Amino acid sequence: MLTHGNLHAEAANTVELLHPLFKEITGQTASTLLFLPLAHILGRTIQLACLLARIELGHCPGIRPDELRPELRSFRPAFVVGVPYLFEKIHDTGRATAERIGRGASFERADRIAVRFGETYLGKFLGRGKGPGPGLYLAWVLYDLLVYRRVRKELGGRLRYAISGGSPLDRRLNLFFYAAGIIVYEGYGLTETTAAATIIPPLGPRPGTVGLPVPGTAIRIADDGEVLVKGGIVFGSYWNDPAATAEVLDGGWFATGDLGSLDDEGYLTITGRKKDILVTSGGKNVSPAVLEDRLRSRPPVGQCVVVGDGRPFVAALVTLDPEAVPHWLAVRRRPADTPLTELCDDPEMIADVGEAVDYANQAVSRAESIREFRLVAGEFTEEHGLLTPSLKVRRHAAAEAYEAEIEALYR
Repeated sequence: MLTHGNLHAEAANTVELLHPLFKEITGQTASTLLFLPLAHILGRTIQLACLLARIELGHCPGIRPDELRPELRSFRPAFVVGVPYLFEKIHDTGRATAERIGRGASFERADRIAVRFGETYLGKFLGRGKGPGPGLYLAWVLYDLLVYRRVRKELGGRLRYAISGGSPLDRRLNLFFYAAGIIVYEGYGLTETTAAATIIPPLGPRPGTVGLPVPGTAIRIADDGEVLVKGGIVFGSYWNDPAATAEVLDGGWFATGDLGSLDDEGYLTITGRKKDILVTSGGKNVSPAVLEDRLRSRPPVGQCVVVGDGRPFVAALVTLDPEAVPHWLAVRRRPADTPLTELCDDPEMIADVGEAVDYANQAVSRAESIREFRLVAGEFTEEHGLLTPSLKVRRHAAAEAYEAEIEALYR
């Protein structure tokens, strides 16, 4: 149960932290296009915060990128709040557009330059380095003309800031947008914390973390690595369920169920969900979120679910992105009506998805890496009961729907 006090604490503290950024630094009138579902706590609190701060607010009923792109170009927001899926697909669209006009290699170079430039520029901003050298700076200027400004145009042309939540945003992707002139502030929270419990502060970006506690909130890490939250944003109880409330609330501290760590400066990093941890038959604990987030960030992957609990190794089920498939076929001069079932067995498609798996595995040890994967036809969608409204995979529902395919991975 969330009170008016919870909602006001969340809205007021978020506005106090972020709104001065627009008034004092950008000189722009703050405006946003809200496309997150209002039945979801993040969408609702953003709406309330915008009303509280007199921020111009537009609404769009769809969260899918193909529905959003024309609305973003029309409304031209100064900032947006989204989930990592949105930023991944914007990046993928840029790559696909470049490949379609024969400049795929140029986009890949622009991507590498952006990550290097973002890393060094951020280091200078934080007083940890000299910043980009002349050669890197000139390369950034060139690719700003060729690539990065097109990304900004895709988002309406006025966008300079974004807030990402719901799941971790790949650090390389965050740095790409940073070099493209769009600072993405990651945040973290749950319905029980009235949305954001932490957020990256405006003058302290740390890609790869979810920031510092919002004003009036405290964070600590339990002995088993679980993230605990306390403050005015924390709910008081579950509806008519005192037993469930007692399990997660102790002395005002809310046990989130998420695993994380705090660095020396107090920035929080989320490493996984306690209930999602996979334990292989060899006794290795594996957090699937890291693998899934990185795997999903590489086309032609659509959605994925990592499995391996009680199994000898980690594996994954992967769907193909319906927006990426037509482009993939066109570049290879394949028939546009090639069925998905055929593509799932196509050696070239399997090899391309294998590269995405290799990229995901770079973030973990060999024992935690994906050893086998299988492409499955169809999509993980909210309509099929496999995605939440905020586009998170319903892990147990996916495991039930694809039970036979999972069993086949271990034969």
